[in-house]
Amino acid sequence: MRTVTVVGASLAGLYAARELRAQGFDGRLVIVGEERHRPYDRPPLSKDFLSGRADEDQLALCDAEEETDLAAQWLLATRAHGFDAGGRTLLLDNGRTLGTDGLVIATGASARRLPGTSGLAGVHTLRTLDDACALRDALSGGARRVVVIGGGFIGAETASSCVSLGHDVTVVEAAPLPLVPQLGPEMAGVCAALHRRGGAELITGTGVSRLLGRGAVTAVELTDGRVLPADLVVVGIGAVPNTGWLAGSALLLGDGVLCDDGCVTALPQVVAVGDVARVGGLRAEHWTSATEQPAVAVRNLLAGRTVDSARPLPYFWSDQYGSRIQFAGQRHEGDTVRVVEGSTDEGSFLCLYEHQGRTTAVLAVDRPKPFLRARRELARPATRPPDLGPGPAPPPPPVTAGH
Repeated sequence: MRTVTVVGASLAGLYAARELRAQGFDGRLVIVGEERHRPYDRPPLSKDFLSGRADEDQLALCDAEEETDLAAQWLLATRAHGFDAGGRTLLLDNGRTLGTDGLVIATGASARRLPGTSGLAGVHTLRTLDDACALRDALSGGARRVVVIGGGFIGAETASSCVSLGHDVTVVEAAPLPLVPQLGPEMAGVCAALHRRGGAELITGTGVSRLLGRGAVTAVELTDGRVLPADLVVVGIGAVPNTGWLAGSALLLGDGVLCDDGCVTALPQVVAVGDVARVGGLRAEHWTSATEQPAVAVRNLLAGRTVDSARPLPYFWSDQYGSRIQFAGQRHEGDTVRVVEGSTDEGSFLCLYEHQGRTTAVLAVDRPKPFLRARRELARPATRPPDLGPGPAPPPPPVTAGH
């Protein structure tokens, strides 16, 4: 291959570019990124960056020396609009076309928007650096009444940061408990208690009917009729994979770009990695997936066929109200949960999810060393549980903390 193009200049795209050079590709490397920024780390956006403990330069994922070593052509603030598989050509938003022999799709996902909020000031999402800058500025002018819509990891981390800055925070979650698909009802209830312990109000089991205000948001009306005064609203209701630009490309799409176990798509010399990739039936919006998939994807891209598979043990973490939540594995319906260290009452514990005598997942709150040991044990091939999922059916909504 003379030219390989990576579409997406975030974590997965950068790791793919690194792997291309590390695995011996010495041809032309082009990196296309919709954002104007060089690759940056997203997990701190809802935590240290939002709370002011980290600045933009501390988020950078590569420095000038590495950029020189990559010897890549960077096309930033440039959006891909289509891919002509027959002509091996990318269509870009500035009218340019870009020929390529190989393609790595790493376009990630975008924050899901709340309908009817377009043009209403004071309504924020938190997915990109520009999002985080706008929200941080909005939080800097004194105490605000903040309503966070969505109790997932992004919502919980944002709420935690807002509380630490002295704001009055209410989290609204439509489900009976946040994070049930990921943690199950028992442990979801334990983690939900972190909100109240941390100083935020948590309202569950009701959705949002509409946002009130003319020009700027003033309140959130819930489906049960309650009205919550709000100076700022943060919408954290999940993310949508960025696949619209690939419509008509002959790639198989469905909650992401469909790939085999090696990140290889239906088109030759095209692979997908990160939040946009549905690998082996599963799309996982985790930091670890974005960093581990590229090595396998690039190996298969350069080989021209699937010679390796990418099925790492799922892992994510979240920092909320001074506590660190860590989870590895995959919970299934019917798993039993057993606390093996600490206790849920004291707020520091390690628990195992088990199915028919085998451990399927491990969860810890403020138990980093025991968790690391349990995660390593779970990752051992001899002890890895079989995939107990329902096959090719879509999985529960992915974790969107970017971890």
